[in-house]
Amino acid sequence: MELRQLRTFLTIAKLESFTQAAETLGYAQSSVTAQVRLLEESLGVKLFERLGRRIILTQEAKNLIPYAEQILKLVSEAHNVVSGTSIPKGTLTIGTVESLSITRLPKVFEEYHNRYPNVEIVLNFDVCSKNLRLLRTNVLDVTFIIDRKLNSQEFIVEELTPEQITVLVSPGHHLAAKKEIYPADLQGESLILTEEECTYRIILENILAEAGVQPKYKMGVNSIQAIKQFTISGLGVTLLPETAVKQEVETGQLVKIPWAGPDFKLINQLVYHKDKWMSPTLQSFLELTRQMLKSSIT
Repeated sequence: MELRQLRTFLTIAKLESFTQAAETLGYAQSSVTAQVRLLEESLGVKLFERLGRRIILTQEAKNLIPYAEQILKLVSEAHNVVSGTSIPKGTLTIGTVESLSITRLPKVFEEYHNRYPNVEIVLNFDVCSKNLRLLRTNVLDVTFIIDRKLNSQEFIVEELTPEQITVLVSPGHHLAAKKEIYPADLQGESLILTEEECTYRIILENILAEAGVQPKYKMGVNSIQAIKQFTISGLGVTLLPETAVKQEVETGQLVKIPWAGPDFKLINQLVYHKDKWMSPTLQSFLELTRQMLKSSIT
């Protein structure tokens, strides 16, 4: 198993194409094919299957991806330590949730890119619990989460800003005229929610269960934009961070109703592993994030 083979494998897995991988890496396609064959022989497994013109990852390939990413990341870190350079460069892999990526983080990424153009930022969009698992295995350098205050002996957790969660409906919804929403108001309602492992969905479901409230049905959607569109269409009630729906509320497409149930008290937090090597690249990103996002938490 060689580093070149792992880089080629990850590129193919990302692009789902041998041809595009060869073009991206600057190799002949025969070289890419040979590297994959040698990697498969060294591991004793099949990594890709061809279905017509499509490239399909086998389960063994899916299992290999986080290990390949970690190996290449460790090699990069080792190179930076030995070279002793203080100039941020290389790749920074960041975990985040969709609502943060479209509200609070774009300005941070823009400013960081302007300051350090030689750093490639790779984003991993997923729910907070999954990104924490990737942080644990060093697939991610750092992750942003929206959650109640996280107490951990494994991670360094920095609180950034409070995150206000609000109930939203379309202007024509029968709840739109209410001044505030209690858990009981959601009895028999259709809920349009984020995916099951999302923090504020879990908190809401626990609150409703404790109150004995039974929604009519729950639709799980893994896209904030899709949730907003479904809610605008009048399909149900949703619960989202205020910052993610500011435009739709201001234009009257959605009606914001203050939540009067148990307080969510969610906080945007910056998390990284306590044993993570503080490269100049990571250190500079942490410092900029603190400068641009950190506020007092009350």
